[in-house]
Amino acid sequence: MSHKEDNEGKRSPHVTDLYASVPQTCLPIVYHPDYNITFMGLEKLHPFDAGKWGKVIHFLKEEQFITDGNIVEAREATEEDLLVVHTKRYINRLKWSLVVATITEIPPLLFLPNFLVQRKVLRPLRTQTGGTIMAGKLAVDRGWAINVGGGFHHCSGDRGGGFCAYADITLTIKFLFERVEGISRATIIDLDAHQGNGHERDFLDDRRVFIMDMYNRYIYPGDGYAKRAIKRKVELDWGTEDSEYLQKVELHSEGALNEIRSDIIVYNAGTDILDGDPLGGLSISPQGIVKRDEIVFRAAKRRGIPILMVTSGGYQKKTARIIADSILNLHRQGLIGAEAVEGEGSSSSLVTHMMRGSGSAGSTFTAV
Repeated sequence: MSHKEDNEGKRSPHVTDLYASVPQTCLPIVYHPDYNITFMGLEKLHPFDAGKWGKVIHFLKEEQFITDGNIVEAREATEEDLLVVHTKRYINRLKWSLVVATITEIPPLLFLPNFLVQRKVLRPLRTQTGGTIMAGKLAVDRGWAINVGGGFHHCSGDRGGGFCAYADITLTIKFLFERVEGISRATIIDLDAHQGNGHERDFLDDRRVFIMDMYNRYIYPGDGYAKRAIKRKVELDWGTEDSEYLQKVELHSEGALNEIRSDIIVYNAGTDILDGDPLGGLSISPQGIVKRDEIVFRAAKRRGIPILMVTSGGYQKKTARIIADSILNLHRQGLIGAEAVEGEGSSSSLVTHMMRGSGSAGSTFTAV
């Protein structure tokens, strides 16, 4: 892959703040107020709710599940962090406002000086990217973790698109492979409505990463080259509803986790599958989304595999409430929370033992 060329010759991992120790009193839920993009209303020119991450946190606080003191504050990924996956050429291209306007699909950014674009648009995305990397390590340490942002699955090492400027999923897995002993295989379960062509391009020739991708076959990006990386491909039709969808989620997530012994699951939990989403083209109810997340977390817990969830796409104002409701349901079901990991093994030996023998139309926008 082309992005490897710029990253050759690294003999040992660089020094990073993203793996700093986290107090045991904190839940492995990662967030920072800087996730939210607000700048002169320009964020409203894309259907993405650029403040949804803060709304999720607000709802979780209202339900007294979290406080400011018991969640993990995300740190911004530095250029050196990003260069673990991204080419220097790509990082330099982001210093052109035209490039960022194209990636984020917010045309007026073209006319802004790049220092403003960096501060108001790219810094929030770098902070979310740092949050995903942090949550990857937390998932290994605690058995589960949720980054309330992230899931930029259209970005690869040398190109962005669909509101995705940094390859946080690839970065998280590469950080784990390089820095955490015992993490040598990963499974990506991508249930956003769109194909996750970014991480697919990055891991096209990497047998350590098993990719399951379930998406609307008729919408962006339609990346045939990237599809070659998908080990379990589930292509959905317009308007797929709960019953068929949830049956396929359970069948294929179980199947994916039975295919290889995995040390970490990265779960891309896009809510653009919601009925009425302007870009997703599927017809899943709020209750269906909550149940979907429960199915995936339950499959991970049964096998003792650490799981990291990122929130990815979702283009309606009500998606923040649904994400919060899903997190609360995971807690009620005993799948997350301090009690969820007590007595739960997250070692690869347990995973190995437990897995033996199982075998929108017309829109000019794309999407996360």
